Amino acid sequence: MDETPHVVAVCGSLRDESYTRHSLVVALAGAEATGASIDLLDLRELDLPMFDADHPSAGDADELTRRITRADGVILGTPMYHGSYSAPLKNALDYCGFEEFENTSVGLLAVAGGRFPVTALDHLRSVCRSLDAWVLPYQAVVPQASQAFDGNEFADSELETRVSTLGRRLVQYANIRPDPATFESEENVGA
Repeated sequence: MDETPHVVAVCGSLRDESYTRHSLVVALAGAEATGASIDLLDLRELDLPMFDADHPSAGDADELTRRITRADGVILGTPMYHGSYSAPLKNALDYCGFEEFENTSVGLLAVAGGRFPVTALDHLRSVCRSLDAWVLPYQAVVPQASQAFDGNEFADSELETRVSTLGRRLVQYANIRPDPATFESEENVGA
């Protein structure tokens, strides 16, 4: 049995020079340095049509769900748009359910052009909890992103450490299991 935790980071930004993607690379480096195998799931590389419950395996949905299901820990990274998380990430999460997230540890990362993107993280936390994921209390934010980076690298080592810590903490809690089991997954079957 392989004891190496596997961490998947899902990038909810479609921008070519995405600060979210740059941040996720740092978080994944923290996970890898702590002993995890890593995978950056870049939504730009997948064909994910707008979710339609009548076609839950459309496009590359099976690849998306396979990669997330394989993970012991998932980092969801998003830019903040109008106080919430991005539409591409929402669409990707709509293709997922309990099979992908139940009892999976999840770390949250949000990036904003302005101040702290806390509401985006609150919204993601609610979605993950509804899927019976175990969401880390520790979360990472990158405010004023255009000033936070020098090229692809963080300009501030303290901010880089905070983002890297998200990856390290996710590995630390990658195999946590709730006790007792919650009732939500049985109550929401077929939702």
